[in-house]
Amino acid sequence: MSSGGSSDASGSNGRGGGDGESGANEFDFAAPATDQSFENALAKARDCARLTVDDATELLATGTDREGIDPVRKEAVLEVADRRRAEEVGDEVTFVANLNNNVTTACNTGCLFCNFKDTAHAFEADSDVEHAGFTKPPAESRAVVEDALDMGVYEVCSVSGLHPAFALNEEHHEVLAAHDDPASEANYKPPEAYATDPGTYVEQMAAMSVGGVHLHSMTPEEAYHAKRGTDWAYESVYRELADAGLDSAPGTAAEILVDEVRDVICPGKIRTDDWVAAMEGAAAAGLDVTSTMMYGHVETVAHRAQHLEVIRDLQDRTGAITEFVPLSFIHRNTPLYRRGVVDSGPSRAEDELVVAVARLFLDNVDHVQASWVKSGDAHGLKLLNCGADDFMGTILSEEITSRAGGEYGEYRSFDDYVEMITAIGRTPVERSTDYRTRRRIDPDDGPHGPRLGPRADGTPMLPDGPSGGESGADATGTPPADADD
Repeated sequence: MSSGGSSDASGSNGRGGGDGESGANEFDFAAPATDQSFENALAKARDCARLTVDDATELLATGTDREGIDPVRKEAVLEVADRRRAEEVGDEVTFVANLNNNVTTACNTGCLFCNFKDTAHAFEADSDVEHAGFTKPPAESRAVVEDALDMGVYEVCSVSGLHPAFALNEEHHEVLAAHDDPASEANYKPPEAYATDPGTYVEQMAAMSVGGVHLHSMTPEEAYHAKRGTDWAYESVYRELADAGLDSAPGTAAEILVDEVRDVICPGKIRTDDWVAAMEGAAAAGLDVTSTMMYGHVETVAHRAQHLEVIRDLQDRTGAITEFVPLSFIHRNTPLYRRGVVDSGPSRAEDELVVAVARLFLDNVDHVQASWVKSGDAHGLKLLNCGADDFMGTILSEEITSRAGGEYGEYRSFDDYVEMITAIGRTPVERSTDYRTRRRIDPDDGPHGPRLGPRADGTPMLPDGPSGGESGADATGTPPADADD
């Protein structure tokens, strides 16, 4: 059995598990090796020189010359990264008042790291397959956003399954239906085949873009789905979505941007080049984008370094990336775990090194995020001292990580944020999605609530937690999956 990070042993094999080189051999991945040394890579980082993939590989592994993560070397990397964070963005820790509104869990892609989706066949009108999934028509999505606006939310994130009835617009429906065998040739069935019509992507964007909210949606994988069976350019797809109300696009569906890894964990998903092309299309359409990496499954530290290079090169060309979001793989309830491909996710030490090396390598991306959803409060705060400067958002709903087996809840109040951030000596700052608008928060001026939203007046969003009980800080929710990173 290969391992996705059960211990700190991620040295020469780069796997993060205690299996020696069994994981790399199982997938024919080369064991990480470079012409660089850890000491030279660390010296370059201290000097603020632009790092190479070999440099990043050495830092992520704390040296490919030895097994396991060396704790002394690790702390040296974290110290340099935290200093770089302080120099580049200061001591502010930002967060946003946001809501997740995922439209549908129907999906046939079959990614092995995901437990968010439900097989689309189960959603068909004549199906007798029981499932716990959902599809929200546009009117329901609009109602969700309207309710959120009343609570002070000003960012709506939407990442959904690839429902076969989803099309960009009515013209796209016609193009897809014209195939000789739409289901097999283009993963398409008409809306009337399903118990609930998801509407078109344009209709969903228009429905969720209400009241001045910032709509953050349409991953590269969704953009591909919104143009499948056509020769349409990504830029034209994103322009139409922007006209309907889309404000920025998430750089998820990235997983690891190395095709030999994608062949193992998501063979049905777009390739690295297509992911990059979609992000370039979104940027050309005038949209900000984010970037992500879901790590700690089958990849090596060399793959992680190569992924970071893809992100940095994309930012060199577009300048559109507002943040980098490292996503620790949550293994429970996922096919990778159930099939014995991995026995855990990454270790805490790996989490810390990924954040730190991202800060040092991505010299053209200002913001690095720490995730309390993935890591919990205590470790999330530790990551803020490893190079991260953003601490996510209020969320209110997080079906993806919870379905994969996440344990850390689906909601954080502003008071939670202020208490945690000030406890580590940093300054809590409410921000807009694009980071261009910020509001420093006075810890003594509570209770705290959002003020940047169109209907926000500082009132706490959910003073008693999302369901009227304890704060979401202690909630565990339904164990979730990494549906799209």
